[in-house]
Amino acid sequence: MRYRLTFMIGAAVGYVLGARAGRERYEQLRKGARQIAQNPAVRNTVESAAQNGRAMSSRAFAKVGDRLPDSVSERVRSLRERGQGGVEDDWGTSNT
Repeated sequence: MRYRLTFMIGAAVGYVLGARAGRERYEQLRKGARQIAQNPAVRNTVESAAQNGRAMSSRAFAKVGDRLPDSVSERVRSLRERGQGGVEDDWGTSNT
């Protein structure tokens, strides 16, 4: 109950502060976030993290794949096949 109350108070405070900031502040935050996302260093870091995550998940699946239920194994295989296209995502990085 304590955690629920804390969450509700936090949500209420966030709503009030957000409503007071208004649309102009929202647009400023949005512009700043877009500039950060378009920074080449950030994009390279995101791509590197994505590639490392894919490699680690492949290794983990190779080790425990035979112990997973068939439904989970099939889902992983379908996600792998879908990601093989090499199509660019919203960040301009390839999904390889």
